[in-house]
Amino acid sequence: MSELVTVGQAFKQGVAEEMRTDDTIFVIGTDLVRRGGHFAQVKGLADEFGLARVRDAPISEAAMVAAGVGAALSGMRPIVDLNFIDFSLGAMDEIINQAAKMRYMSGAPVPLVIRASSGVALYASQHNNSLEGWFAETPGLFVVAPSTPADTKGLIKTALRGEDPVIFLMHKRLSGTRGTVGGPDAVVPLGSAAIRRPGRHVTMLAWGAMVAKAVTAADELAVDGVEAEVIDLRTLFPVDLATIEASVRRTGRVLVLSESPRVGGVAAQVAAQVQESVFDWLDAPVHRIGAAHSPIPHNPTLIEALIPQPADIVSAVRTSMRRWPSTDPASADLG
Repeated sequence: MSELVTVGQAFKQGVAEEMRTDDTIFVIGTDLVRRGGHFAQVKGLADEFGLARVRDAPISEAAMVAAGVGAALSGMRPIVDLNFIDFSLGAMDEIINQAAKMRYMSGAPVPLVIRASSGVALYASQHNNSLEGWFAETPGLFVVAPSTPADTKGLIKTALRGEDPVIFLMHKRLSGTRGTVGGPDAVVPLGSAAIRRPGRHVTMLAWGAMVAKAVTAADELAVDGVEAEVIDLRTLFPVDLATIEASVRRTGRVLVLSESPRVGGVAAQVAAQVQESVFDWLDAPVHRIGAAHSPIPHNPTLIEALIPQPADIVSAVRTSMRRWPSTDPASADLG
């Protein structure tokens, strides 16, 4: 039986395997050498690879990312670990104006990975932002948001072998999620979605922690005879539109699920792409479920009330099936 590892361990495995075969890869950030990162995502790497390749930096996100951009342009493959994506706000010029644009301006590859923990957990407003939409709309950046250990390992290996900057988002609530992972040659291509649960009545599109909530909702809907297909986007730019389109042609209904507020963001973009590309196959309007347009509070009960839960997903599907009934008999009796 294969060993079960956490998402953090999967990330570390993928990085270590790549570092053993490519001595241009190094990690820079804060609290890395002794602590191994806030979520132990690089714990032990300094012992194996030394302080030249796992570096603690002064607390300046701008300096870390700037050093990463310069190193990438000089032939290295840096991982800049920002710990929390909220801290990227101190380095937006370096990310948006330098990392994202440098290949376009100079033609030189920028093989830079910026890793950060993202999503909503028990960290209050300034450590709880879901900023993937900001980066996904920036030309020149790839954006990754895995939901499983296997995808975390496979995607970081792909990112480290690429030629463009990648924003690598690891959801805080998934840090302890366990699963099997592939070997040294198991990679996950960027722009490749995964079907987590097949179905024929409605398509649910999700990423990060929302994938598990979508599967939970799909299990409840199955009791009523509604078969929901759950697609894990895995990468938010590029988006695997081909897999989405194929699913919508089978189901005729789409829900896009996100922890971000409904105003703007990846969910809105994906919903617009679906509406444009497979409109003739839709039996109902594309529906988005997202967080309330509010900063995230510290109170755990309020947090759960502000972000989508499986019950919200189930309710949205049932409403869609009632208001826009299809010819499928399973849609007729939803209570």
